[in-house]
Amino acid sequence: MRVDFVTKEYPPHIYGGAGVHVTELVKVIRERIEAHLHCFGNPVSEPNTFGYPVPDGYENANPALQTLAVNLAMVEAIKGADLVHSHTWYANNAGHLASLLHGIPHVITAHSLEPLRPWKKEQLGGGYSVSSHIEKSAYEQANRIIAVSHGMRNDILNSYPTLDPAKVEVVYNGIDSNKWQPVADLETLKEHGIDPNKRSVIFVGRITRQKGLPYFLRAAKALPKDVQLILCAGAPDTDQIMAEVENLVLELSKERSGVIWIPEHLAQPKLAALLTNADLFVCPSIYEPLGIVNLEAMACAVPVLATATGGIPEVVIHGQTGWLVPIDQVQDGSGTPIDEAQFVADWSAALNQALNSPELAEFGKAGRNRVIEEFSWDTIATRTLEVYQRALES
Repeated sequence: MRVDFVTKEYPPHIYGGAGVHVTELVKVIRERIEAHLHCFGNPVSEPNTFGYPVPDGYENANPALQTLAVNLAMVEAIKGADLVHSHTWYANNAGHLASLLHGIPHVITAHSLEPLRPWKKEQLGGGYSVSSHIEKSAYEQANRIIAVSHGMRNDILNSYPTLDPAKVEVVYNGIDSNKWQPVADLETLKEHGIDPNKRSVIFVGRITRQKGLPYFLRAAKALPKDVQLILCAGAPDTDQIMAEVENLVLELSKERSGVIWIPEHLAQPKLAALLTNADLFVCPSIYEPLGIVNLEAMACAVPVLATATGGIPEVVIHGQTGWLVPIDQVQDGSGTPIDEAQFVADWSAALNQALNSPELAEFGKAGRNRVIEEFSWDTIATRTLEVYQRALES
């Protein structure tokens, strides 16, 4: 069997969880079957892996049109595959058209949903309507859809009620617990101005509405002054949210020392070192299908404080591997807290509770054990291959 993966992200261009997922899954799948991979960007020097830059004439087009142009360039090359597997709306159209053109099943892994990301209008303008149309069409025609959590499966069926629920299956994201593990690296801490003798809280994520960073920055004002805030935050969606984050960081820095903002994308070993040194990892997301960053932190034996939304409660077990902050959300797809002030206050209280908990180290160890037992890529590859078989038989 030959399966062709279609994705926007692939090394060396990874900026989110979908890219991590595809990279790790393809690595294991290729040990079992033939797999080709088609990604955005320049050609990739890896067997059966192909990069597609934006075609000439589309350099200044709306990002949604650039995406469509890249997708069209991929479709013919998928000829010869037995099944096509697309990841995110950026690749869904290539998978959908390849399925129609070549008469093969199309499997989609849902890492996010356009109806639940209305803030993307800030980034794409009218292109958001295009991306929403692409996703809806692909989902309604796909042979199988893989949700990365049960929470995500519910979101898919709520967003696209005409789907047959039997076609929407759950296969979690995974983590390489050999690569992501506790590591001591004082040189990396020194490089970024982090004092290993002081307590620290760390955030890792893109600067986008769904990650909830502005809420966390407001909540962090209540932290004890001796606690360092490590913000591994970059790749802003828009100038507007970047300016908002810059202003909040500036306000915090005026009130306290130890606010360390690292905007560049860190190599995995360095990020693992920062996570290992932290007392607490925070995930203030208001939309998160699963959250690979939580798995990465747990694999490094760091307890997690996260919002109880989406698939996060399926990863972070409240009172065992960390803590969950409740959220009542506006039901317009945005995930916005109904009472933003209350949400920030709940986060402030939870931050201080977690940092003062005698169970910090115990929760960190429990988190790593959970990752090893429940979220290995071998298990995820096996379950994905089972989905492929059902798609081929349908």
